[in-house]
Amino acid sequence: MEAPAGGVDDMTKLSYLHEPGVLQNLALRYQTNEIYTYTGSILIAINPFQRLPHLYDGHMMEQYKGAPFGELSPHVFAIADVAYRAMINEGKSNSILVSGESGAGKTETTKMLMRYLAFMGGRKGTEGRTVEQQVLESNPVLEAFGNAKTVRNNNSSRFGKFVEIQFDKHGRISGAAIRTYLLERSRVCQISDPERNYHCFYLLCAAPPEEVAKYKLGDPKSFHYLNQSNCYDLVGISDAHDYLATRRAMDIVGISQKDQDAIFRVVAAILHLGNVEFTKGKEIDSSVLKDDKSKFHLQTAADLLMCDLGALEDALLKRVMITPEEVIKRSLDPVQATVSRDGLAKTIYSRLFDWLVDTINVSIGQDPNSKSLIGVLDIYGFESFKTNSFEQFCINFTNEKLQQHFNQHVFKMEQEEYTKEEINWSYIEFVDNQDVLDLIEKVQVISHLQ
Repeated sequence: MEAPAGGVDDMTKLSYLHEPGVLQNLALRYQTNEIYTYTGSILIAINPFQRLPHLYDGHMMEQYKGAPFGELSPHVFAIADVAYRAMINEGKSNSILVSGESGAGKTETTKMLMRYLAFMGGRKGTEGRTVEQQVLESNPVLEAFGNAKTVRNNNSSRFGKFVEIQFDKHGRISGAAIRTYLLERSRVCQISDPERNYHCFYLLCAAPPEEVAKYKLGDPKSFHYLNQSNCYDLVGISDAHDYLATRRAMDIVGISQKDQDAIFRVVAAILHLGNVEFTKGKEIDSSVLKDDKSKFHLQTAADLLMCDLGALEDALLKRVMITPEEVIKRSLDPVQATVSRDGLAKTIYSRLFDWLVDTINVSIGQDPNSKSLIGVLDIYGFESFKTNSFEQFCINFTNEKLQQHFNQHVFKMEQEEYTKEEINWSYIEFVDNQDVLDLIEKVQVISHLQ
């Protein structure tokens, strides 16, 4: 059977399921603004790189509510509806995996899935805020602190996220929990042109003048952690507007004004820390603050972190080793002191991010009596750079594991079923990455044992 001119909405309807046929079908549909296509129970989405509000409005959600799978055009709402119906009818918890390369649109798709689940299971929460509203409003907060502009994506998630949405016996949302993985800590101190650091740094530099003055900030170009790249602004995005939107989202999520001030104090302190420079001290392999500018930034960082200036300076210039007999302090040379400064900045930022996630979870609240949940996994995408760090290795390895999960469901289990039922079929060739996964996992075990 020849494929119709506009392509088919489910790849399993193709006469020949091979790579050229799949790609041509996706291209044909994309040309007619059909960005979604099924492959059996899996949905393929192609990023249109533009807003399509009509595709995701309330009317569209009503249409997909309870509609049999495959009856309407392929859509992310249909996937969410299947998961919700299976949970209600069979009492089974479900997970939706969102996978793809960096910039494919995973984070936006995750938001749409969560919007639909909130639409289906909406109910009132405490203090006039609904649980689902808090879950949805956690997105801009986490994006401000966990997303950044990369070469391929202006709003790239630099962490993995698994959102558990809990439901009561009536199918209403009763709680939620956000679990995060693999925050890209190295970005805090090191960025390549034309990428940006985490959004929150730029948002704070674009805050109202009184805020900027309070944190002794200024032009992003004056901060080492931001000026390693020539990219400061994003086309069509206002950092000043997004700063206020992030503050509003923090209010809705339940982060107090006092805690919000503390959060941005920490963000500002990290920027000031990055401007602290070192030069050789009088003793061999020792260092001192380079100049008055460095002293000013260290003093400001200490004030913002509300810690003792001497203790902070000591922490940067010396390494402390604790033995059973004594505490040994060893001086660091300027290169080691810079590494120490960057290590402190990364650790502070990472702890701030973890604290934010924990605070959001406490604020939203979990339902200990929930019998069923729907999980949505948004893991950041496969990327390969000229120089790939260990973080990148972990990210890509995670993506390979997800790929194997899809292989398992799309090819292996289906083909085993055909063999069992003695259906006449021809074996479908596919790239099986199980050998690579086995190799890496066994290497990890060996290195751990050593």
